[in-house]
Parts: sequence; C-alpha cells; structure tokens
Amino acid sequence: MRPVIWHNPGCGTSRNVLHILEAAGTDPQVVLYRETPPDRETLVRTIADSGLSVRDCLRRKGTPFADLGLDNPALTDDELLDAMLREPILINRPFVRTQTGVALCRPAEIVFDLIDAVLPGDLARTNGAPLVLDRRIGAMDPELVAALAAEKLLTSDLQASGARLFAFATPDGEHAGFGGLELLGADVLLRSVVVPADRRGQGLSGAIVPLLLRRAFDAGARTAWLLTETAAPAFAKLGFAPAERGAAPASVRATAQFSSLCPASATLMRKAIAL
Repeated sequence: MRPVIWHNPGCGTSRNVLHILEAAGTDPQVVLYRETPPDRETLVRTIADSGLSVRDCLRRKGTPFADLGLDNPALTDDELLDAMLREPILINRPFVRTQTGVALCRPAEIVFDLIDAVLPGDLARTNGAPLVLDRRIGAMDPELVAALAAEKLLTSDLQASGARLFAFATPDGEHAGFGGLELLGADVLLRSVVVPADRRGQGLSGAIVPLLLRRAFDAGARTAWLLTETAAPAFAKLGFAPAERGAAPASVRATAQFSSLCPASATLMRKAIAL
C-alpha cells in the first residue's frame, strides 16, 4: 500500500516526514487534514492503531488548546475527539500509515519505524539538519563502553541499571553517537549520551535526544531527568532546565547515578516529555 500522511505544510516536522517518505521512493498519499478532516471513525481508528491515547494526540502549540480548556483532566475521550473534529488543527501531526503500521511521527525519525527502503546517504532534514536512525545495543557493547570511558562518563553501572541503550547512525550508515534511558515509570533518567569527537558541531545531539525522549514517552515516561557535569548548556538548548536535587522523585534519587556515582557538583536537569 502507498503510505498515507496527514500533512500540515506549515509544520516543520510534517514537512520533514513527507521529505523522508518521498526520498525513500514510497510515493505517499498526502492528506491535507486541516482542509479535509477525517471523519470520527477514521480519527478514532488512527489514534488507536498508533497505540497512543486521545490526549497524547492533541496539538497544544499554536492551537486553541488552552482557550478551550482542553487541559482539564476530567474531559472524556469523546469530548476531546469532538474538539479535534471541530478544530482539526488540534490533531497533532503528522500521522503516517503504511503496511507496517501507524505512528504519530514526532520527531520525524519515527517514520523510519514504518518504512523498509534504501535511504539516500545524504538524506537530512529540509533545513539541512541531520537525521538519525537508532538501534538497541547491549550494556557491554565494546564501542559504547569505549566511547563513554573516553569522555569520562559512567560505565560501572551500565549492566546493573537495566538501561535501554541505543547506537545512532546517520542515513549514510556513519556512526553518530550513543544514548540510554533508565525507565522509572512516569520518569526517565537520560544517560550515556555521547557524540563522536569528530562529528560534534553537526547538530547530532539535537536529533539524538528528541528520539531518545520519544522512545521514553512510548514506554510511559512523561518527565526526563539527567545529571551532567559539563553539558548543561547543551542540554538547556534542548529544553532541559536545572532542578534542585530535592525536586527529583524517589525513583530518580534511588538510581546509582544519583545516589552515589555522580558527584554532588553535577547539575540535575529535567524536561517534560510531550509530543
């Protein structure tokens, strides 16, 4: 089947996903959903097939979300769907359906989960910023351990932490870095993020971290935490803010990184995770 994308040309993420689909030669069917909104049955089925909740699929930024009081937790799914059908801009974007499945492709890299195609090696975002693909790796992956040790990042608790660890590459197959998640229910500890020295300054962390956060979101996390001694300015650019250590939930405080391995001088940072 041809991929179907619910597209908003005014959205950078939507443009990037369409660009990826076209570059992969998939000949997508483009639905301008704000002009031709889905019917209720199609919207309900699409959200259900994506594995997300109705509330997860509400667009907040640049919409009447706040004016309509849609942050009220008492609102039912039916009431939220009514609002989305009345104001299609409230439907987050872009949804993509392929023969593999359905996903709300935020960040744009999520569309790689849905397509099986040879990608152009020079594929990037429409503004030239990099795209990355992720793959799960083991805690004792020798390249990961070497990369972390070279940057004096923690390795002693990799296995015991139960972290989900990933290697990242650009579409040309070149290594782009590593990153990991300690999943703690509604919270997640972001860790082991490292980009090769010869690839720094290329914007790779700006692709790696959002993709890590989406993986955490899909696992149930809604707040991300991290500890850093040297990279606070870089993470601030990605939306993280400093936090007092006492603000960390018990699950984060109980991690080895927080309780014993990271020095007291390390900066604690947090960020709400949303789509």
